[in-house]
Amino acid sequence: MFIQTETTPNPSTLKFLPGKTIITSGNLEFKTKIDAEKNNLAKKLFVNENVAGVFISKDFLTVTKNEGVDWESLKPSILSIILDFFSEGNEVTSNITEGKKSKQSINYSEKDQEIVDKIMELLDERIKPAVAQDGGDISFVKLEEGVVFLELRGACSGCPSSTITLKSGIENMLKYYIPEIVSVEAVNQ
Repeated sequence: MFIQTETTPNPSTLKFLPGKTIITSGNLEFKTKIDAEKNNLAKKLFVNENVAGVFISKDFLTVTKNEGVDWESLKPSILSIILDFFSEGNEVTSNITEGKKSKQSINYSEKDQEIVDKIMELLDERIKPAVAQDGGDISFVKLEEGVVFLELRGACSGCPSSTITLKSGIENMLKYYIPEIVSVEAVNQ
């Protein structure tokens, strides 16, 4: 097995591509060792004290490192853990509720629900694929008085360029297609 790596716009996060499907649907994010306890792959990665976060998607995973360590010294041990995990025939435990906060159900007016539906369509068709290429994910949280609240995950969370992406890219696109949108804000920056 050969595992490719790619840099991401976030210098603290590296993208790993094992060349196979990791989980069949959804994404899993683990920001602490305790969060990772119930996920077999994330738990193994967090054994390394320099791992600060793990994000698992359909065909890639990203690992975020702690400050003060460079990728040259950390990358070989992370690659070894991932390679051993898949070479042994392990499957990732993929309970989608792991690493995810439960979303509250919001009842929108008919007009606002139409806007939310348009936002979801744009996120799914245009924005999420681009964000996934950079090792991250973006989720709709809520719409409130024309302000769209989004959650940035994976390499996008904590990325120095995420504010530019959010404001110059995503906000401009959403405003172009949905004039009722006033602004876009991240809930986890």
